[in-house]
Amino acid sequence: MTYAAPVRDIRFSLEEIAGLADLRKQGLFTEASADLIEQILVEAGKLAGDVLAPLNAAGDRAGTQLTPDGSVVSPDGFAEAYRQFVDGAWLSIPFDPAIGGMGLPKGVALAVHEMIHAANMSFGLCPMLTLGAVEALSAHGTDAQKALYLPKLVTGQWSGTMNLTEPQAGSDVGALTSRAEPQPDGTYKIFGQKIYITWGEHEMAENIVHLVLARLPDAPAGVKGISLFLVPKFIPDAEGKPGHHNDVRCIGLEHKMGIHASPTCTMSYGDQGGAIGWIIGEPNKGLSYMFTMMNSARLNVGLQGVAVGDAAFQKAYAYAGERKQGRAEGWTEAGPSPIFHHADVRRMLMTMKAKVSAARSICHMTALAADVAEQGHTADDRRKAKAREELLTPIAKGWSTDMGVEIASLGVQIHGGMGFVEEGGAAQFYRDARIAAIYEGTNGIQAIDLVSRKLTMDDGAPVEALIADMRATASACEQSGNEQVKWIGKRLSEAVDVFADAAHWLIRAQAGNAKRDALAGATPFLKLAGDVTGGWTLAKGALAALGHLKSKSADTAYMTARISLAGFFAENVLAQVPGLLASVTAGSDVLFEPEMDALAG
Repeated sequence: MTYAAPVRDIRFSLEEIAGLADLRKQGLFTEASADLIEQILVEAGKLAGDVLAPLNAAGDRAGTQLTPDGSVVSPDGFAEAYRQFVDGAWLSIPFDPAIGGMGLPKGVALAVHEMIHAANMSFGLCPMLTLGAVEALSAHGTDAQKALYLPKLVTGQWSGTMNLTEPQAGSDVGALTSRAEPQPDGTYKIFGQKIYITWGEHEMAENIVHLVLARLPDAPAGVKGISLFLVPKFIPDAEGKPGHHNDVRCIGLEHKMGIHASPTCTMSYGDQGGAIGWIIGEPNKGLSYMFTMMNSARLNVGLQGVAVGDAAFQKAYAYAGERKQGRAEGWTEAGPSPIFHHADVRRMLMTMKAKVSAARSICHMTALAADVAEQGHTADDRRKAKAREELLTPIAKGWSTDMGVEIASLGVQIHGGMGFVEEGGAAQFYRDARIAAIYEGTNGIQAIDLVSRKLTMDDGAPVEALIADMRATASACEQSGNEQVKWIGKRLSEAVDVFADAAHWLIRAQAGNAKRDALAGATPFLKLAGDVTGGWTLAKGALAALGHLKSKSADTAYMTARISLAGFFAENVLAQVPGLLASVTAGSDVLFEPEMDALAG
């Protein structure tokens, strides 16, 4: 497969829409100059396009192999590609220089990881989990744990995993039964099995650091009795050199719909007397610590929706330019026309491009909000940015990954029969995209989180601040002096009013003891919120593009296309938003009216 990193699109989103350029003017992230970001994105694009993309289809066909001794062998070329990834220090971008990082914004790291996931989503999952492990250990580990593990994890020499799920404990994490027994030397012996552990075993990194949820003896029931443990594959010595093999091994690999080159492992702890682990933080607070890793992973999974969507768009765009069928309306040249001149194919391509662009900017906004939450000038700046990050995270994860599935499906459709044939390549994007709406908290969980926690936090102040920012953009569009941008602003203003009505209804329903009614509307509200937030980002892009066009120093075709994308989104997506309000506010009566047995027929 081929992949060309969309450097210009990513820079436009990061700088002009998410606001990195404005943050620099405020004295934040001045080290992340536009020139430096350009260099980073160009070089990352080379790694993605030249090294990772050629391995994608072959890795999908070959998959990973479990050997009799419990080792997992990655597809040909993956280990060498990982070595190049480590040598390039690509994992270290957002981390503190004190532990070997580059100290750049998370938004920049996110931009790089989009390229990696787009080129080879299976490969990208390995460093993605390590990113989260670094964040969790940085926030909650002891000084000794940080000193021993972080430098190796930040470089990627060692990889990290997240071990939550058990056969009886999926979304209900409190049902887990893995146990940890205290030892006289301060360590713990870990016993139990975990399933669906991404890159739980492989040969690409020198060591694998498992973050494992387990219960201490006499721990409280449910989520209040879960602790977090650090369990390395190889127990390191005092100098950080991997030593003897811990009592942890892979006992099975899942046979999956997609991401075949990413080993999804069943991990067994303690078959030979107990896996040695160290507790992270305080006892019985493990789930809250793990959420540090999960929130990082949720944003990165949202980005996977963007990445696989963009890869699917690139393939569909190339095919639609080469495939000739029939004569499109208005086609004047001899012979059949390329299919992207047909109105319906053009509609699908525009949908793909507009939604990918919108989701990308939502993810970039979320990442930069996380950066400001850590480095903002004042406590109030940091507080507001943290609230914005928390509000946008379920939208970034849920809406973007639903979008990724939709876009990959459109890619198959544009290919016609060839899209349904594996050799065509479009089918892999569809198969790979589907998991992103499931792991790191299903999108149903994201919708519930958005409605029951994020809308109501701080008496609704964060969502009111978001609505105010959206209305300011709509007003600026309506006063822009450009007829198309003015129309975009009008459509956005109407959609924001619907978003506000839906949010206020959900807040009132929960305050009025009608939580089941609110939860019944959670998933349609997630779509509504994503559609409106996406339209907002594209409207911001249209304003920025108009400014460049007025300066007469811009790439006219590119900036005009940015305005057209926003117009298309307003015309085809925002126009549907009022219909979602009825679904959000319908309540739960009809949902729970029929007996379940009757539904079975």
